[in-house]
Amino acid sequence: MNTLDVACKEWAVVCQALAEGRQSVLLRKGGIAEAGGQFRPQHEAFLLYPTYFHEQRAGIIPEWHERLAAVEAERPPAGIIRLTHWVRVLRVEYVQDLAAALALRPQHIWTDEVVRQRFHYREPGLFVLHVETYPLPQAVERLERPEYAGCKSWVHLDQPVPLAAAPLEPSS
Repeated sequence: MNTLDVACKEWAVVCQALAEGRQSVLLRKGGIAEAGGQFRPQHEAFLLYPTYFHEQRAGIIPEWHERLAAVEAERPPAGIIRLTHWVRVLRVEYVQDLAAALALRPQHIWTDEVVRQRFHYREPGLFVLHVETYPLPQAVERLERPEYAGCKSWVHLDQPVPLAAAPLEPSS
């Protein structure tokens, strides 16, 4: 795999936690614009597409509040997407027990309240993607196209992003 052209939209601060090795799972439910509102774990590797629209200080653990401010300060100009990392999915599971979802606490930066809200949205359960995160050889900036907009997880980019020089070891 030398390039990727699919990206997963995620809070920018969560992308940073993944990049820094503080987070090793993605918890997904599904966006309004997705078929049936249901997330589908359909890619074994993808780029991280940092978003800023839904980020909430109250939604992340207090230890990451300061990092949220730093991530916001590094935000690209309006209409630009900055891609810096990609992930390889090691394992996917669908968790239907709230206690099991909350037990993932050491592996992500969301508060328990956000996990509960996501878990109970529409019907109980969450997809858990266990991932390894890798830096791109260099940051890639792209214009944010209209088809990338909306509450959806997956975005197919208009041009593939090179991974060729990416290291074999995850970032940490």
